Amino acid sequence: MSADSSPQNNFNLRMLLVLSFGHLATDICQSALPAVLPFLKAKLLLSYTTAGVILLASNITSSVIQPLFGYLSDLKEKAFMLPMGCLCAGLGLSFLSIPDRYGFVLLLVIVSGLGIASYHPEGFKTARFFTGRRTATGLAVFTVGGNIGLALGPLAATFITTYFGFDYLPLLLALPLVFVLLLAHSWPLLAHARTQSVARARSLPSPSKAAYVSVGLTVATVIMRSWTHFGLMAYIPFYYIDYEKGDPLYAGTLVSVFLLGGAIGTLAGSHLADRWGYKRYLILSLALTSLLLPLILVTHGLMLFVTLGVVGMALISSFTVTIVMAQELLPNNLGIASGLMAGFAIGTGGIGVTLLGVIADHFGAPAALKSIMLLPLMGLLASCFIRFPIRRRTEAAP
Repeated sequence: MSADSSPQNNFNLRMLLVLSFGHLATDICQSALPAVLPFLKAKLLLSYTTAGVILLASNITSSVIQPLFGYLSDLKEKAFMLPMGCLCAGLGLSFLSIPDRYGFVLLLVIVSGLGIASYHPEGFKTARFFTGRRTATGLAVFTVGGNIGLALGPLAATFITTYFGFDYLPLLLALPLVFVLLLAHSWPLLAHARTQSVARARSLPSPSKAAYVSVGLTVATVIMRSWTHFGLMAYIPFYYIDYEKGDPLYAGTLVSVFLLGGAIGTLAGSHLADRWGYKRYLILSLALTSLLLPLILVTHGLMLFVTLGVVGMALISSFTVTIVMAQELLPNNLGIASGLMAGFAIGTGGIGVTLLGVIADHFGAPAALKSIMLLPLMGLLASCFIRFPIRRRTEAAP
């Protein structure tokens, strides 16, 4: 294979779709757990507190510790994390219908969470090998698989448990098994791409202190963006159901439109970021979000749906952009960069939503929703100080 036809230079849609399917299969297992939780609670006679511990264990093992798996990936090439991670995510979740002891349920949840945590850094790292020069666009293809998986997880789990019964939950293992077969078929191409990319990474100089500072600022920006994202998902229903006394289906539809806008924005925004520049697009995304977000409190009817859809597009469209930026800043540590952005920063932002609960308890849901308006502004401020790109001292001129 010539240098010009290498995966490093070509956009390989077929491999990106295979990896995206694995992302879908993995994230279905992540989002299906909350839908399965009521069945576990009824079967094992759990309290709300013990049921909450299950979700906490899942969030910590699947998101917050992702940088650890990124570090392990960068320390020594571990391509097996892709099939093993997806398979463990499926095994841990699908076998939850079997045990009748709480301890075994926690163990399976941890196994599934660790599988999810290991797949994501390795997945984003491997997907980059096949993006060519359109890095953000390629990673967006990989990301959308996860977006679809997160949307389908609750539906798939509910459908199986409702029409077949809780004991048929292992049917969810079908998708991870299909992914393992697809990956096995594509393994020679994957191995070749990894060999080339590892050799290239070893030839690069170490990042400067300025690069690490910029990574920290990017993490801070993503935390603010994720806090906004999860805060809107949580408090749009609270606001329109508890405060406005609206229809729960109406509130749920608003959240769905917001997330659908984010999925569309992920693809469209990544393409624009490849053309306009990553930092420039990140600033534009957060600036638009900051300007448009207050409109959700003053619009009604169809315009409210349009506003939330556009806010979702603007806010979530920079998801893959920030991953690309972290990877560019830490080219020798693609796994750590991916784990920081896709796991730690997003998980930390999600945990921050608990602070909104304190505000809502003391001042009401409208106050919590209004406080969210400050978060993208804080992210915008942090993003302006990111130094990107940073030319390395020993990097040859193009």
